[in-house]
Amino acid sequence: MAKSTTGLDAADRRILRALQRDGRLPIVALAEQVGLSPTPCQRRVRRLEEAGVITRYAAVVNPARIGLPLQAFVLVTLSSHAEEAVQAFQRALAARPEVLAAYAMSGEMDYLLHVLAADFEAYAEFALKALLRMPGVKETRSSFVLATLKPPGEVPV
Repeated sequence: MAKSTTGLDAADRRILRALQRDGRLPIVALAEQVGLSPTPCQRRVRRLEEAGVITRYAAVVNPARIGLPLQAFVLVTLSSHAEEAVQAFQRALAARPEVLAAYAMSGEMDYLLHVLAADFEAYAEFALKALLRMPGVKETRSSFVLATLKPPGEVPV
């Protein structure tokens, strides 16, 4: 379970906002943006990383520009919630590069998957030959993205 981050002060929050906009900022530029000198700024960034507040740095890639324009959100129900069945499903899921993100959910479905594909045929191949054959999968429901109105963005800090 994630730890609370209520110990963040205003400078930590400025650092997080700046790094979410540009994770490649050199420490000197970051320090200048947030109103600190470089050494204390670097210490704060390191502390935020060690505390798990900053979990990684990554480039944001446009899936359509690399040949993956089809996006689907898939609700999955498992036939069993026994620990070994859940673990087998999660292992099979982790091995699938089409699955951009997966979430364990409350409610009538067990998982929500964000899936990328080159086209409908590639999605159908994944759904019929991989997803429906994963251990414990009882039911799936797919919805396709027609337009992205608000892409994933910054975490409000």
